[in-house]
Amino acid sequence: MAGLAGSGRHVKTTPIVPGRPVLGADGTLRSAAYDDMYHPLAGAAAQARDVFLAGNALPTRWQGRERFVILETGFGLGNNFLATWAAHRADHARCRRLHFISIEAHPLAAADLVALPRDPGLGELAAELAAAWPPLTCNLHRLAFDGGAVQLLLAFGDVAAWLPQIEATVDAIYLDGFAPARNPAMWEPRVMRALARMAAPGATAATWSAARIVRDGLRDAGFEVQAASGSGGKRDITLARFAARPSTRLAPRRRQRVDDASCIVVVGAGLAGCAVAWALADQGRQCTVIERRAGVACEASGNAAGIFHGVVHRGDGRHARFHRAAALEATRAVGVAIDRHGVAGSRDGLLRLATTGVSESALEAIADRLGLPHDYVEVLSPAEASLRAGVPIAVPAWWFPGGGWVDPRGLARSYLERAGSSVTLRLGIEVAALRRVGDAWQLVDDFGAIIATAEVVVLANAGGASGLLAHADWPIARVRGQVSALAIDAVAASAWPKVPVAGAGYALPPVDGRLWFGATSQVDDADTSVRDSDHADNLARLATWLGGIPVGVRPVAGRTGWREVSEDRLPVIGAVAAASAAGLSSGAAAAGAGRFDQPRFIARAEGLFACTALGSRGIAFSALGAQVLASAVTGAPCPLDADLIDAVDPARFISRAWRRAAVQPGRDTGDQPPPGLTAGAPTGA
Repeated sequence: MAGLAGSGRHVKTTPIVPGRPVLGADGTLRSAAYDDMYHPLAGAAAQARDVFLAGNALPTRWQGRERFVILETGFGLGNNFLATWAAHRADHARCRRLHFISIEAHPLAAADLVALPRDPGLGELAAELAAAWPPLTCNLHRLAFDGGAVQLLLAFGDVAAWLPQIEATVDAIYLDGFAPARNPAMWEPRVMRALARMAAPGATAATWSAARIVRDGLRDAGFEVQAASGSGGKRDITLARFAARPSTRLAPRRRQRVDDASCIVVVGAGLAGCAVAWALADQGRQCTVIERRAGVACEASGNAAGIFHGVVHRGDGRHARFHRAAALEATRAVGVAIDRHGVAGSRDGLLRLATTGVSESALEAIADRLGLPHDYVEVLSPAEASLRAGVPIAVPAWWFPGGGWVDPRGLARSYLERAGSSVTLRLGIEVAALRRVGDAWQLVDDFGAIIATAEVVVLANAGGASGLLAHADWPIARVRGQVSALAIDAVAASAWPKVPVAGAGYALPPVDGRLWFGATSQVDDADTSVRDSDHADNLARLATWLGGIPVGVRPVAGRTGWREVSEDRLPVIGAVAAASAAGLSSGAAAAGAGRFDQPRFIARAEGLFACTALGSRGIAFSALGAQVLASAVTGAPCPLDADLIDAVDPARFISRAWRRAAVQPGRDTGDQPPPGLTAGAPTGA
């Protein structure tokens, strides 16, 4: 069950303190922190069935639905989720997609979760949940089961801080915190109001609590409340239904919810486009992917291998939090590609070297302050880093256990294989222009001939995206990068890194008989050749890690590519702003009607989305970015915090310029990477 710290700290930087269930004298599992039981003597499965499922008229209410969304205010031991999952699996008339969102301030460590006693009927599902259990970081963690039919969105942290950050429309609510007398902040009126903000018309709520503070809070938030008979020794429980009423709160305009779109076209079959096709399929949608090249991932995603990992920033700002969320999702995506589709790669860890002059104690101070778990990141001394890498390392390093490397072309193909028959791939076709005709978009070639007509278009074609949008003025640079490769017999085997090593560049373990390393970074450089000077730059960086390169050794291969990098080094993902919003950056717009200080409130072009500017982080960003994009298209719960959705929103540049020109001239928006000690700056991977 979730606690509510009420500390006022930012939810993202609050270290997670794991729950520690203990066996009480009465045979129930109890929380030592709250001195309360996790479930009644009658049993967790009985409470889940009698209070939460029956109290929300489930499974009847989800039957025949495309999507049904449940929100739980305390994950606890996971029994309510497991019972709901079991009921969904057993129901032949079940909804096609069940989304279960649950918040927990004190989640269990993986080992404790595995050791829990379970109802015999839930054992198999409990084992699947434990196998997928994420690191205990203050993030939204999306876990998919039953081929995506059941999607669990876990929010680790303070419930009152998390509720405003979750973008979802909820059909049923499980109110399951520790007792109001033990944890009153969990049941405060602000929590009830936040639940009402997310509730769909007619949404229901159920709780075992009959406390007056709970019923009054629900009524004041707009719910119709009634008492119902309890079970298992509980005299009565509380049921509620949300009575929709007019609200003065502005709804995000970026969530278009084009649920009835019969045709979706994705432009571009690199990592971004292929990932979007998978994410749409995961939400039950079909799409067509159009690619100008003759194959998949032939451009920026075409290197032989690339790295992925999280980052650590001292201030744990938007960059660090987005990178962390993306890296955790990338680990899952790469795991599927390797295990199910035979893609070359590893997610067995990556070393990120500290900047020269930064001490081990300085890194440990950052790690201690943020409280990030060791299964996400760990500080290593030079000796420990050398042992892990298998080569001499002269500086301390961050160890990302879930990082690694992968063949990006294989990862792109893996996304398409996961999408299966839900995607149609059309290769060798270049889209020259977009035009709006009636209620649809027409994609046309250089001769004006129509390639396709679609209600929804997703631009995932990197630099080509802004070229198809006459009104988009995104500050994105085209950055050239060159990677190099040595034959493995040119360097002693003792000098081969055992794991990827990143710093001012990166080096990989042997891949197909070669040691790949790089990469250079040149803005607005259009040279397509593989340059000797760039090889020399890459070799100089490699020599600092391998203790020198034998005289006369020269790269046997190289590759040049371009990546699109935004001015704030975050991707551009979501619904594209309407052409009418393009002029909002002028000071004159300040006098106009509307709210433009936050990108979520800016008007959007109907049916037009972008997933681009993944920069040097295509592998790390693709899976999470695609899921964020798919949620914007379909209206499914978004697996990213609202302020981080703002951070990657295509309209953020308009809001930023509007604030500077009309509201706060000369003041920076604070979205740039924080100065100081960092780990994981872009490496050209």
